Amino acid sequence: MEREKGRNLGKRKVWIGVLLFLFFAGTFAILGASIETQTIRAFDSAVIQRVQAVAPSWLTSLMLVFTFLGSVQALVVLLICTALTMLWQKKRWEALFLTVALGGGMLFNLLLKELFRRERPDLHRLIEEGGYSFPSGHSMASFLFYGMVAVFLYLFVVSRLAKLGIVLAAVILIACVGASRIYLGVHYPSDVLAGYAAGGAWLVLCLLGMHLVLERRRAKKHRSN
Repeated sequence: MEREKGRNLGKRKVWIGVLLFLFFAGTFAILGASIETQTIRAFDSAVIQRVQAVAPSWLTSLMLVFTFLGSVQALVVLLICTALTMLWQKKRWEALFLTVALGGGMLFNLLLKELFRRERPDLHRLIEEGGYSFPSGHSMASFLFYGMVAVFLYLFVVSRLAKLGIVLAAVILIACVGASRIYLGVHYPSDVLAGYAAGGAWLVLCLLGMHLVLERRRAKKHRSN
């Protein structure tokens, strides 16, 4: 009975994952097909004007901090520290899939940028960035890394209050990284949304892969006992 209940729960998780993947992938496909339309241009322009309406020095400094937290340099250092901690806690598969999620996601982002070749916005740019604009690499990478770490922490802690705090912290941090890219003038809002969508799709695939691997290992261990 207990095994059957666990099997049904596992299937439910897989189906939820599939639906989430379809949602994220569908959202990205819609954005990718619409970046040259008047609707997306009007949306981008309206959001940029609101975000950049006020630019005090303290807010600019804060946005630079958030954009750094979504940079390759910061995320690689955080990945190494997190993966080593996971290995110390004997969470080898979690460490592996976190590395695959971030590393593979960054490579996937470069491929998507080359595919769409959208130029960066040139209005009120506060910092200089090279490369193409769509989708936002900072948004995609932060969604992947902070999202996966939040999922792991959510599963490991017991307290409901702690779970809520983890989810809120991850959502706020990821949102602030994306907002910083718009504020600093290096991405359109649609770039950021597309980064979240592509990151969400890749994250779900990695989590599904990890779930299937761990379930198979548990089943194999149970049979050997």
